Amino acid sequence: MKIEIFHIEGCPNHRRTVERVNELLNELCSPAEVIEVPVTDSASALAYRFLGSPTLKINGVDVEPSARTSTQFGLACRTYLVAPRREGIPSQELIREALLEASGERQTVMIEAQ
Repeated sequence: MKIEIFHIEGCPNHRRTVERVNELLNELCSPAEVIEVPVTDSASALAYRFLGSPTLKINGVDVEPSARTSTQFGLACRTYLVAPRREGIPSQELIREALLEASGERQTVMIEAQ
């Protein structure tokens, strides 16, 4: 599993996102390669499909399902919907669901529930 954390320099939420990802990987005993990717200019933002800092992708897929079709790329801060408000880092539950989806476990759980 490949986890990428895209960020702009000075992002106050970058380090907290890295820590949260590592905590969940340890909790789930999930092996993964965590790569921190600095985004330094508009061309990079477009190439990476960067929705703001921090952007977290697992196997190339954004952790926030509602953002996967967004085209609002650029050098900016990002927030994540953590009902009922928005926060600067993805929630544990959002990351956990994305990790399970990427590992195929979420699909298995859904099939078993049918």
